[in-house]
Amino acid sequence: MSALVQARGTAAIHTVNPVAKLATALLIAFTLVLSIDWVSASVALALELPLLAFAGVRARTLLLRTSPIWIAAPFAGLTILLYGKASGASHLEWMFVHVTDGSIELAVATVLRLLAIALPGVVLFITVDPTDLADGLAQIVKLPARFVLGALAGLRLVGLFLDDWKSLELARRARGLADSGRIRRLFGQAFALLVLSIRRGSKLATAMEARGFGGPTERSWARESHFGRNEWALLLIGVVIAATAVTTSVETGEWNFIAAP
Repeated sequence: MSALVQARGTAAIHTVNPVAKLATALLIAFTLVLSIDWVSASVALALELPLLAFAGVRARTLLLRTSPIWIAAPFAGLTILLYGKASGASHLEWMFVHVTDGSIELAVATVLRLLAIALPGVVLFITVDPTDLADGLAQIVKLPARFVLGALAGLRLVGLFLDDWKSLELARRARGLADSGRIRRLFGQAFALLVLSIRRGSKLATAMEARGFGGPTERSWARESHFGRNEWALLLIGVVIAATAVTTSVETGEWNFIAAP
């Protein structure tokens, strides 16, 4: 079974329709993207962190899945700190590096905003099963079934890429092709993986067409996708987080709309 398929947990978030999780993550992200300020991002992050404890995800899994965010956010902030737009009092100036009050504030806002946008999205999608998401997109959002099922089939094959890569690596090592030229071997192995993926995709497409996945008639679904009380509750939580962050930022005078000059 693909690693993309998550085990169903006992927490309530595991039973929520993936469409609601996607909508909530997009709502929070869209709201925080509208302004570059540290207040809205910090308020949203402060409201999100306690909720992550009730997401039904083990601490080790949560740490591993969010580790790229914790690593990337400080580096993004450091870049803004050293090379961001200069304003206010100057603290350090050397060649292209110019640290000012404005760059410090912008760096802090960048780090907080990245964490506030990325963390809930990652945590929500840890609990998403690809099949449930496809069912919701087709039945609730009314996306074309051909597009949804094709994307689902492709997503299911992503987990096989690692297995194929390991098999190719072992096969080349057994033939004595992995002793030298690591860079050249990388490109050759990547091309072999591409060829293998195209062949598998062609076979899968033929099999799906033969089973009527591309037919013009309205298709039926093995599992009905529901959007009920739990889904609306999750959306309401997202609205409360976004509204509280925006209101606090506006009231404190820190709201900095990205379209403003």
